[in-house]
This record gives sequence, structure tokens and C-alpha cells, in this order.
Amino acid sequence: MPSPSDRPGTRAVRALTAAAAAADIILILIFAAIGRDAHARGESVAGILSTAWPFLAGAAVAWLLLRLWRRPLALWPAGVAVWLGAVAIGMALRALTGQTVVLPFVIVALLSLAMLLLGYRLVVAIALRLRARRRA
Repeated sequence: MPSPSDRPGTRAVRALTAAAAAADIILILIFAAIGRDAHARGESVAGILSTAWPFLAGAAVAWLLLRLWRRPLALWPAGVAVWLGAVAIGMALRALTGQTVVLPFVIVALLSLAMLLLGYRLVVAIALRLRARRRA
């Protein structure tokens, strides 16, 4: 008897979910690397991870609490949840661990992570709509 994971398209859905999660991780790491470079703190892997981990944890919490794997590329709610989760929980974790949390940094994080985490989802949504129109 086939299991539910053997349904047609399940492998594609898993691949899409993994790609969306990987994109979120990579974009948050890029955000951290750019920030470290802007403040001349160096771009060591350990330094980037030290800066990125609170935001990565926030994004992971959003993924898990809202079960974003159901529609990982949706701008709403997935994109907004990952973005706000990364910033809100990320800033809270930074504050709890004695890292800098000042208003200008919060604003930069909000704007930068919105551009990155919402931006690629918007590009994908536009591309899928254009593709659907061409097929129709």
C-alpha cells in the first residue's frame, strides 16, 4: 500500500520547500555579511554566523509556528511571516544576548530583510503569473 509521501508531485513539493528554506537562509546570511562588511567587522564565516543566528532562529520559528512549508513561496503569509519573524525574534534574541539593538539597526534590518525575503517571493510570483498567461 503506497504511503502518503508516494503521491505524485510530493517530491516536487519537498524540493520547492527546501529551495524556499535555503533561499531564506542564504539571504539572511547575505544580510549579515553585508552588515558586517559595512561596519568593517570582517567577513569570517564565524562572524557572519554570529551576526546571522538570531535572524535565522526567528525565521525558523516563523516557518515552524505557521507551518510555512504548505505554501513557502507565498508572499502572504509565508514571506511576511518569515520577514517579521526574522526581525522581531532576531532583535529579541540579540537583546537577550547583549548584542546591539538600536532603532537605526532595527529600521535597516526591517527594510533590508523585506527587500530580500519578500523580494524573491515577489519575483517568483510574477514569473509564475507570466508563465500561466503564456500557457493560457
